[in-house]
Amino acid sequence: MNFIVDNGVLQVLLLAVMFLSIMVEVKTGGLGVGVLLGIVAAAVFWGGQYTRGLVELYHIAVFLAGVLMIIVEILLPTVGLLAGLGVAAMLYSIVLALGGDIGALTALGIALIISVVLFLLIVSRLPSNKLWNKVVLQNRSRTEEGFVSAVGKPELVGKSGEVLTELRPSGTARIDGRPVDVISEGAYIQKGKHIVVLSVNGSRVVVREV
Repeated sequence: MNFIVDNGVLQVLLLAVMFLSIMVEVKTGGLGVGVLLGIVAAAVFWGGQYTRGLVELYHIAVFLAGVLMIIVEILLPTVGLLAGLGVAAMLYSIVLALGGDIGALTALGIALIISVVLFLLIVSRLPSNKLWNKVVLQNRSRTEEGFVSAVGKPELVGKSGEVLTELRPSGTARIDGRPVDVISEGAYIQKGKHIVVLSVNGSRVVVREV
């Protein structure tokens, strides 16, 4: 065990396994797939550090408290506050366990990157729970479901109007007796000039001086 905790590369791998197991559990809601590996990795990491006198029971307690908060968040999804506090507590305890210096932060960062990359490779194959659905937006506002990004005005194409404000290149023009936000084809158009609508794309009404 001492060989494992003495080796910086293996320390990073143990941390990556722990982080990956937590991400998997947050995604699946306690499916248990990553629990075993996470427990083994955490036991080896913390056990080795403790036997070498590099950490105190306080550090392990902070880590376990963070894990407990994440478990509570998974079982009783709230607004994600407990999960955030749990992650913060775990990272804090791990940094202290690694020495609390720039090397500890570097090792932590590398482990996080490895775990995130691995998680992205398998995330689409994992089931989702309520907590994950809160963290990641699942629904899409699609046009076929009645959602539109902006209400278009295609009937304005070809109609003429008068510029109410200077177009630099955007501004307001009166078309069909009502003000409309428009944008010139590219040139500056003075107030009071007459314009014609060239195209309408969503809320973007392109005009040209006539």
